[in-house]
Amino acid sequence: MRKRTAQCLTLALLVGLGAAQGPANAGPADYKTVAPTKLGIVAKNARAYQVGTASWYGEDFEGKPTASGEPYNMYELTAAHPSLPLGTFVRVTNLRNRRAVVVRINDRGPVVEGRIIDLSYSAAKVLNFQSQGIQRVRLDVVPPRKPGPTMAMLREPVLER
Repeated sequence: MRKRTAQCLTLALLVGLGAAQGPANAGPADYKTVAPTKLGIVAKNARAYQVGTASWYGEDFEGKPTASGEPYNMYELTAAHPSLPLGTFVRVTNLRNRRAVVVRINDRGPVVEGRIIDLSYSAAKVLNFQSQGIQRVRLDVVPPRKPGPTMAMLREPVLER
């Protein structure tokens, strides 16, 4: 009985010390450990990729080609970022009102110094800063999802008679 109690206390002490030390490294977020929040699923130890000023662009660029080659559409949830790979999904959170939106990077920018991202008009509208023009935001890179079955894979083949 004493041996069993000593083993339990030792185990509890070791686990407690390990938990008190915190994470072994402060590297990028471990997306295997996730927690639900008001903004969706976010890694528990996630740190912001970037925090700074966002702006939005609209009608003047409508239909013009983006860096990805597709025409700009101010009504899609897209954004311009200077260094993230094209096609990357980013959660943008308005730090004033905590509203968030996930956008796809399809262009390069912003051109104005001191800004970290240019959002489409629709993304700015979701974040509720389209009337201000600029807003302080937090960027979190959304991890890619594991590929799953597509609708085409789920359909059963049609047999002809």
